[in-house]
Amino acid sequence: MKAFVFPGQGAQFVGMGKDLYENNPLAKELFDKANDILGYRITDIMFDGTDEELKQTKVTQPAVFLHSVISALCLGDKFQPEMTAGHSLGEFSALVAAGALSFEDGLKLVYARAMAMQKACEAQPSTMAAIINLPNEKVEEICHLISEGGNIVVAANYNCPGQIVISGSIEGINKACELMKAAGAKRALPLKVGGAFHSPLMQPAKEELEAAINSTNFNTPKCPVYQNVDAKPHTVPAEIKANLVAQLTAPVRWTQIVENMLADGADDFTECGPGAVLQGLIHRVNKDVSAHGVD
Repeated sequence: MKAFVFPGQGAQFVGMGKDLYENNPLAKELFDKANDILGYRITDIMFDGTDEELKQTKVTQPAVFLHSVISALCLGDKFQPEMTAGHSLGEFSALVAAGALSFEDGLKLVYARAMAMQKACEAQPSTMAAIINLPNEKVEEICHLISEGGNIVVAANYNCPGQIVISGSIEGINKACELMKAAGAKRALPLKVGGAFHSPLMQPAKEELEAAINSTNFNTPKCPVYQNVDAKPHTVPAEIKANLVAQLTAPVRWTQIVENMLADGADDFTECGPGAVLQGLIHRVNKDVSAHGVD
């Protein structure tokens, strides 16, 4: 079965989408439409901007979404997903690709999400760190210990076996990195991100996004979408909406999503969007499965 997967924030690079824009009339039309919807020329930043400009949450999220969705739609008849999933922000791309959301509504929601998250990050400085080669239970135990001491730290992304990203206050993350290394983690790397995504610190953003999601029309997707919150396939619009709202403060269960897709018959994964991060994570879950980018 064919699975299409979509990356999240962090996969962006300057120049992303430029080839598509210059060589595909549908891509040009959709990128131009996006500029109109957003009210500024995001294509200028994507194609010819600086890393700093592109790294702002309010730019990164719509940029990665646009590149991902447009890459999929430009496949034409080759785009026949039997299941889709996206990592964090990529869930919005997966929902548009599966027909649960229109391109326009998906972009508006992603922009609303990015602005709400940026606001939450500015209100309370926070960060994330990648923990390499420490059992999930140990990571969760240390996070719990630090949170009990008054600094919020939680497991935010279960990316693949041996790689968990934690999220929380700057002091909490610094403390967690020391304890994780002492407990035997191979590495504990602070990430260059704007805030503590997928943690309780995103609660203000979650409330803001909930209003936008609830006032948006969702359709029944043409194939199951495996969602971050529970790693399960969903086709009921009301469930999809609720999971999308919960996603901002809940962990991304990517390892479990890939395991569940494989158990349900996925044998060919295509990553649509910038970079190849998800292909690497999928191969860490199952080294024998076919995972590749858009041809």
